[in-house]
Amino acid sequence: MAVLPACQTSTSSPATPATRTAAAGSGDPAFRALAGAILEDRYTRHPSAATDLGIHKYDAVMDDMTQAAITAEADALNAFAARLIGIDPATLTLDAQLDREQLIRAMDAGILDNRVIRRWAKDPDVYSSAVTNAAYVIMKRKFAPAEERLRALVEREKKIPAFLGEARKSLDQPVKIFTEIAIEQIDGNVAFFRNDVPAAFNEVKDKELLAEFAQTNSGVMLALASYKSWLQKDVLPRASGSYALGAEVYAKALAANEMIELPLDELSKIAEANRQQNEAAFQATARQIDAGKTPDAVLAAMEREHPKPSELLKTSQDALDAIRQFIVDKSILTIPPSDPARVKETPPFMRSTSSASMDTPGPFEPARLEAFYNMTLPDPRGSAAAQEDYMKSWYYAELSNVSVHEVYPGHYIQFLYAKSYPSDVRKVYGASSNSEGWAHYAEQMMIDEGFHAGDPKYRLAQLQDALLRNVRFIAGIAMHTKGMTVEDATKLFETQGHQPHAISVQEAKRGAGDPLYGYYTMGKLMILKLRRDYQTKMGSAYSLQKFHDAYIKLGPLPLPLVRKALLGDTSGALFN
Repeated sequence: MAVLPACQTSTSSPATPATRTAAAGSGDPAFRALAGAILEDRYTRHPSAATDLGIHKYDAVMDDMTQAAITAEADALNAFAARLIGIDPATLTLDAQLDREQLIRAMDAGILDNRVIRRWAKDPDVYSSAVTNAAYVIMKRKFAPAEERLRALVEREKKIPAFLGEARKSLDQPVKIFTEIAIEQIDGNVAFFRNDVPAAFNEVKDKELLAEFAQTNSGVMLALASYKSWLQKDVLPRASGSYALGAEVYAKALAANEMIELPLDELSKIAEANRQQNEAAFQATARQIDAGKTPDAVLAAMEREHPKPSELLKTSQDALDAIRQFIVDKSILTIPPSDPARVKETPPFMRSTSSASMDTPGPFEPARLEAFYNMTLPDPRGSAAAQEDYMKSWYYAELSNVSVHEVYPGHYIQFLYAKSYPSDVRKVYGASSNSEGWAHYAEQMMIDEGFHAGDPKYRLAQLQDALLRNVRFIAGIAMHTKGMTVEDATKLFETQGHQPHAISVQEAKRGAGDPLYGYYTMGKLMILKLRRDYQTKMGSAYSLQKFHDAYIKLGPLPLPLVRKALLGDTSGALFN
């Protein structure tokens, strides 16, 4: 079956006169039954993702990445898409119309991934990271007794050697940078299974279970070591594939995942215009702080203003409390009844890949579990100079900006609303330009609303992060459609993103494998435009809190669908 072009599936065939007479909502039961079948199909094909969502009937099942499974999934998605397109949206309520469109786009994205983009044929890390994730989603939260979770993990581990073996059949177009990244990370993956996974189950007393776990866990480590050797000796020498999607596939991926269908050249112009705007503001703000220094020198001086490692968690908790109170006092957004987000040190098995993150239970999780704001401390075994260098990333103004993004009113607030999203579809599928765009929008919005009383240091930190996201937007398109190399992108992050070299290298590498990571800025700009249009529509009834509440309650729909829900149509310009 041919891939359904994402740019075409959003428009159904004209309904017949008979279907036009059907009442709105009359088709909802059939649509909801189909949506339920689509979601169940996803859980069965992606059991690790189901575990993370809080669905635990597949916890003992390992993901299947055989050629047969990939082909079968693409066929199923194609069939589901055809059935969704066959439903006349005029027979659905507005919520069902939005979900139908979201599902059509999600089917397109899955088909495109499996049949055209084919990361499974190009990226060895797809397999080794999937192995780590399959264990991590079981061990990271105590959704069930430790013995029960360990039994599920043992069953998954039994299948991991064969899972890695599938890579040897499928990696027929390996990309050099993807292969290098996979090789670099496998020692960390092995250490994760050697140290972190057993530590997560140290309360288990069942000797027979522990013995079985020791055997399967050893098998996983051996399989990963063998996989690394194979990548070094066999895959890397023949890794000549390209990471670039090309303009046509990039446009289809953007349409399917984010429902953005503007010409790529126009998007590049939007990205550059916003970068220039933010750069001018960055320069002007730095002059406010110290007109005698260059902006980068001003930033370097700010980076020396940070808490001690021993005080980072308490400082962060105090900052969260202040952010939350500002939101309440200024009527920024309605915070559902909840325990305050609690700051804790990042667990050992996450420290190598995360400096800050929200650890939230899935929206279907039946157990009452806390959400944590994880923060990574410097390695205490490092020298004083190394610890000081690390803590520069936690300078006070940046600490506040990250907390706004991750917690209030960013991702933690999204988590608090997730269980009450209008449908299960929106708990499973979502547009990154909505979720990450919201968190990035919150950074600017909070400063605009007077957070930190106009202190320019906090504005400068917000602008540094905005410029980083601007360069992601620019580099993502250029790397995948205009021949920009990883080295070129690295220089762009250094010069236009105001990032140190190590971070710039990391960001450029990410762009090779995450082509749409401009969704932070795309989303922020679309939300700002939506807010202006919503204010015009509401007139004197408008308030910032009403807009934010209405927005976040809808769930992570693609932003054109949010426009339809809040404004009544999707005809308005997305960006300006």
